Amino acid sequence: MSLRTFLHFLSAALSAATLLASAPDAMAAPTSYMVTSADGVKLAVQESGDPNGPPIILVHGLLGSRLNWDAQVQSPELRQYRIITYDLRGHGLSDKPSGAQPYHDGNRWGDDLAAVIQGSHARKPVLVGWSLGGVVISNYLAKYGDRAVAGAVYVDGVVELAPVQIVDHPDVYRDMNSPDLKTHLDGERTFVGLCFNHRPDADTFDRLLANAAMASWDMQKEVPTMTVFAAEGLGKTRIPLLFIYGGQDALVNTHATLARATALNPRIVSKVYTDSGHAPFIEEAARFNRDLAEFVRSASQQ
Repeated sequence: MSLRTFLHFLSAALSAATLLASAPDAMAAPTSYMVTSADGVKLAVQESGDPNGPPIILVHGLLGSRLNWDAQVQSPELRQYRIITYDLRGHGLSDKPSGAQPYHDGNRWGDDLAAVIQGSHARKPVLVGWSLGGVVISNYLAKYGDRAVAGAVYVDGVVELAPVQIVDHPDVYRDMNSPDLKTHLDGERTFVGLCFNHRPDADTFDRLLANAAMASWDMQKEVPTMTVFAAEGLGKTRIPLLFIYGGQDALVNTHATLARATALNPRIVSKVYTDSGHAPFIEEAARFNRDLAEFVRSASQQ
């Protein structure tokens, strides 16, 4: 091979590499790190997607982990965004402090989200909260306001821990808090099953059960009484708000919850996936991802 031919080949290879690096689908490898909340609780964080794209922070629900969001992390519609997930306190790989107070005081859950925003250096993220994640977002907004965020999405989010908004399953919650291990695990399996109108594949469901088994027992006992500041948070925010709920939700009363949310903030836009249960982002992932991508595009431009 002549020198001229070699240099031509090298130039072409470098050009191809540059084009590949700048292509929209070129994603950085996922990264994991820890951030520390105001009370010293360490939270496990993972990032994926385009590190230069508008950020999305996904907040999972009770007995979950950041793995709940696999269908979003893998989504072609969302890969253009910087996707940040984390494990709530008492869940996954985050710290699991003992006692009631670390979980009863809802401000601490809001502090956790603030620590993730600060620790990730996310500028104007869109917050997405599933189930208990909705409480986390409301408590964050109540304490920190909405200046640092672009918008928020509640996904079958708990607005308040009020009987009219929560479907009553006393036997399930009793078993989940049983000191007997078999009864406890059976209760958690029933709870996870209630999340779906259409149960996902066996591997996904088993992973969700493993999430539940990792969750703090102290946390599970205390969450039903945690302080929630929906009126101060959700009620006073002026950022774009989207509520996506499953029409077949067996854990949250969709109609009553949306009515209360709208009473607190009439600017809410809502969508009901009539065939989904409590987890439309899993049950109808493709539709959810399209709706989320559209919302993030709009909120990030305001």
